[in-house]
Amino acid sequence: MEHTTENRRKTIAVAGGGITGLSTAYYLKKFLAERGISADIAVIEKSGAMGGKVRTLRRDGFVIERGPDSFLTRKLPIIELTLELGLEGELTPLNPAANKTYILKDGVLRRMPRGLNLGIPTEIRPFLESDLLSPNGKARVLFDFAMPNGSTGEDESLGSFIERRLGKELLENIAEPLLAGIYAGNTYRLSLQATFPQFQAAERKYGSLIRGMMEGRKNPPPPSPLMQKLPEEARKSVFLSYKQGLTTLIERLEKSLSESGSGVRHIRDEVVSLLRNGDGTYKIELKQGGSLHADAAILALPGYTIAELLSEVPEAGWLGEMEYVSVANVVLAYDRSKLNHPLDGTGFLIPRKEGRFITACTWTSSKWLHTAPEGKALIRCYVGRSEEQQWMELDDSEIIRRTRGELQALMGIDAEPMFVELTRLNRSMPQYPLGHLDKIARLREKLDAEWPGIYATGAAFEGVGLPDCIRQAKDTALAAATRLEKQTAGV
Repeated sequence: MEHTTENRRKTIAVAGGGITGLSTAYYLKKFLAERGISADIAVIEKSGAMGGKVRTLRRDGFVIERGPDSFLTRKLPIIELTLELGLEGELTPLNPAANKTYILKDGVLRRMPRGLNLGIPTEIRPFLESDLLSPNGKARVLFDFAMPNGSTGEDESLGSFIERRLGKELLENIAEPLLAGIYAGNTYRLSLQATFPQFQAAERKYGSLIRGMMEGRKNPPPPSPLMQKLPEEARKSVFLSYKQGLTTLIERLEKSLSESGSGVRHIRDEVVSLLRNGDGTYKIELKQGGSLHADAAILALPGYTIAELLSEVPEAGWLGEMEYVSVANVVLAYDRSKLNHPLDGTGFLIPRKEGRFITACTWTSSKWLHTAPEGKALIRCYVGRSEEQQWMELDDSEIIRRTRGELQALMGIDAEPMFVELTRLNRSMPQYPLGHLDKIARLREKLDAEWPGIYATGAAFEGVGLPDCIRQAKDTALAAATRLEKQTAGV
């Protein structure tokens, strides 16, 4: 039976129960309460578990991340949410003693020089002493100080920008494995403005990427008052996690949303279509046959799924065309006494041209002291990146066999692991193309004009990291709550 807008309680649907969807529901609940608006919030998630790619496995005293393993401390949206949820005491920093990272070059693990910031040198002497680049490669990097500002203000690929400023050798040997590792992408196809806009800003302001990054390091922005509320060891760490893993955040969000009287309900189902009603509301049809009448709908889903739901919106078509990369991680647990490697750092990165099966390796129990019991070790290897998707045709045993072969070849580890956990993350890494931000702007302008109350957000849009998703969630929740407030007031 259809309800009229006069006698029906307002409903906002949130499609997707990952970190973006859960954070959106949390902030919706908060903003609606602040405005005195009574409304239902329906979180629609097809899987049995919330959290999306955030998945922590707690096994035999180990804390194992099957998706992301940490977040950047300087990105405040997740710090703010952590404080609001009372989780600051659960934060855990990087191990300060694990201050080395290696890069594979010519089959040998070589230490990254001190002072690299996102692959850009900010200390010249350690960089010049490094054996990661040839003398000609180093000279080309230093030419950045003398070459003119080549920025036109237009978007360009991340790879072409780094090569233009610092040369191809630095791009291939250092920057690509560092920067593209975040997106598992091809730097020549990733939008600079959508991934690392601070690089373009540094070039435009200082005429030199290196000089700009140096200035940013010497004169960081003043610390936020939020940071003063964190434990001291957390404030000093570049990355943070939680003592029982990142799922801690998901569990606390779920608890907050399930409180009595919260107005939030979880629907285990999948959205298959989104239809406009004549009264400005929406009908959301579900896979299991039911439907939901909503005043607003927030699509916190993969880009290709959003494109299907917004098939009537031409400006959303690019979301269906955007490349997604599949990746996997292989976590191996060991008795520490059986390893003949010191694990003296955070791990290592592997450039494409090395031609290895794995793309990187984290010495997890050295990097994060909370992840393994005393006397045990945890190692996590990564598989898959853009244009290297053949691994998906392999079965689990073959992926594990090849991964262990790489550990033996590169680290001399031939010990039998206590156990192995393999996680496949299919179509998990969106690749932001050139003009990505302009496409987002056009889509949102179209939705505001012709589909008011429909919002599209999440990792496909403005950042794949947890803080980026939380920031987008808060912004979207505020927009939806403000619109509902105006409707309630008859504006």
